[in-house]
Amino acid sequence: MSITPFQALACPLDGEPLHVAGNTWRCAAGHSFDIAKQGYVNLLPVQQKRSHDPGDSKAMVAARQRFLDAGHYQPIAEAVSNAVLSHAEVQAVGNPPFSCLDAGCGEGYYLRQLVDAATDTQPLSLMGLDISKWAVLSAAKQDAKQAPLSSWVVGSNAHLPVQRGTLDSVLCMFGFPVLSEFARVLKTGGVLLQVEAGSNHLRELREVIYPTLKAERSTETEVPEGFTHHSSERVSYSLALNGSEEIADLLAMTPHLYRASAEGRARAAALDVLNVTVDVRVAQWRRL
Repeated sequence: MSITPFQALACPLDGEPLHVAGNTWRCAAGHSFDIAKQGYVNLLPVQQKRSHDPGDSKAMVAARQRFLDAGHYQPIAEAVSNAVLSHAEVQAVGNPPFSCLDAGCGEGYYLRQLVDAATDTQPLSLMGLDISKWAVLSAAKQDAKQAPLSSWVVGSNAHLPVQRGTLDSVLCMFGFPVLSEFARVLKTGGVLLQVEAGSNHLRELREVIYPTLKAERSTETEVPEGFTHHSSERVSYSLALNGSEEIADLLAMTPHLYRASAEGRARAAALDVLNVTVDVRVAQWRRL
């Protein structure tokens, strides 16, 4: 299996290419960024932060890791891996490794699943980026158990520290898409893969924590500027959660943790069993 960390990073201060020397990334202007002992680099300058500790907290990251490692979203991971690897297979013969960024990677679950699904004939160059230092720290620690397979970066989707036109694929998993940035870093013909919640996603949990549910939004999605529609796939199945811990982990890894009232969270905490619907749309857009 030929899988290597993505190297075409850019300085978050001036956009110039970064080059690694020892344990430090540097640009021509002399800006330098040390690689932490856990194997990640922080490319989120203070002027790009909206808070002292942006993104998911340490507790939220731990909850997501427990939930995902239990295999609850395995069908989503399989759909994403199959999509990425189908594009990589087309490009494989005589070309450089297929480069893929997980923009909002969390603790790295989907990239690890991609690595496990890859074959020896599909060389990959991978990068995981998240604004949460706790998420990236967790991802890097798990990756370090073997030879590092991805570059792990603390950074923002609003200012991706990636050189222009260097990526074959960008993943945005339930994240915050910044389409202009995704278009900038993708090669012509590159693919943006977005996973978004469908109208029934976690409906049963939402019925518990909210007094009423909002009207269903339209399922029609506009084609992002600079892209053309490639394909769409729906992944939908029923998931049985047993035990208050699993239910709490699911709530903790979603935005509903903050949107729900204290009463709604208390109703969820009182549950021992919950059957929920997983309903997501996997959309692929090709960069023009």
